[in-house]
Amino acid sequence: MFEAGPQLVWGPNAAGKTSLLEAIVLLAWGRSHRTSTEGELVRWGEELARIEARIGRADTPPEARDAVEVALVRTGTGGARKRIRVNGVARRAAGLGGVLRTVLFAPEEMLLVAGSPSLRREALDRLAGQRSAAYGRELATYGRALQQRNGLLRAIREEQATRAELRFWDQAFLESGTAVREERHRLLLALDAPLAAAHREIAPDEAAIEPLRLTYATNAPQHPGESVRDALTRRLAETAEKEVWNGTTLIGPHRDDLVFEMGGRPLASFASRGQQRTAILAFKLAELDLLTALDGRPPLLLLDDVFSELDPERRAHLVRRIAGLPQAFVTTTTLEDIDPALRSVGTAWAVTVDADGTSRLERGAAADEPGRGDG
Repeated sequence: MFEAGPQLVWGPNAAGKTSLLEAIVLLAWGRSHRTSTEGELVRWGEELARIEARIGRADTPPEARDAVEVALVRTGTGGARKRIRVNGVARRAAGLGGVLRTVLFAPEEMLLVAGSPSLRREALDRLAGQRSAAYGRELATYGRALQQRNGLLRAIREEQATRAELRFWDQAFLESGTAVREERHRLLLALDAPLAAAHREIAPDEAAIEPLRLTYATNAPQHPGESVRDALTRRLAETAEKEVWNGTTLIGPHRDDLVFEMGGRPLASFASRGQQRTAILAFKLAELDLLTALDGRPPLLLLDDVFSELDPERRAHLVRRIAGLPQAFVTTTTLEDIDPALRSVGTAWAVTVDADGTSRLERGAAADEPGRGDG
């Protein structure tokens, strides 16, 4: 059982540190943050993968904690069938939101400001799903409607279906798409204050001149007097011919974006690398604060080898936040990348790999030998 406080997991590359965090993510979200091909989560040569955990506060007796299980059975197509249970009761991934809240900070999120819009949409959806189980269900419904609609558009293009067949999926698309976009707007409003506070904490001089903001970019903007649904309906009509020609849905939440701005300008187009990393760290700290504000329970923070990506000043801000959390998991190839103040209060876990490729976690191993994990 992992104790309270920072858990410092270290070892060479490819030893299994990220796999440990990925297992926690699976228990929290019901899916991986690393891959959408779930067959990749089953060890090569095996047919089954199972992750089990007891989740609860440190002062909760083990028998009173939630028992969460995620099982994956490999299929012949390279995928996997997934079963999720909480206290023995089957759940969908969209229904896991409040069981184990997490904030993940991984290396790929260093591209959050200037990288692909899909990174920002995923970050927004992940946070929204943890605030509201209903959002996760609406997003899943939207995904199914989008998939069916795209299939029909391709069939129409090949003259194997008619436009009339789109009507049912258009309605499902509009209903769920409206719910998704409205909740994203509500989330951005809720993020405004904690994001500004985190930015002031990390870069007070910069924040005093140009506050950090998040804006929502969409190709279905609302005209004066229009609702979100009205705007989506209008844009579906405007792009109808082009959609058939392309065989895909061209508007909707799956093509929207989140823009980091300072002084009304998008950070992606002018900010330095340091400013971008300040914005990303502020976003992660704002996530922590927003989820904590729901019921006073801080989420579990997962940091996957990101200390090496931050300068000493930004590391110090992160260390202060980690030290104030009930529990956090931090991975690194060497403990030298971890702030000494954090090493002094954390529990070290060394990851090693046996000759047969099995990863092992050894508590307290070589906490005084930070160089051993280089790799």
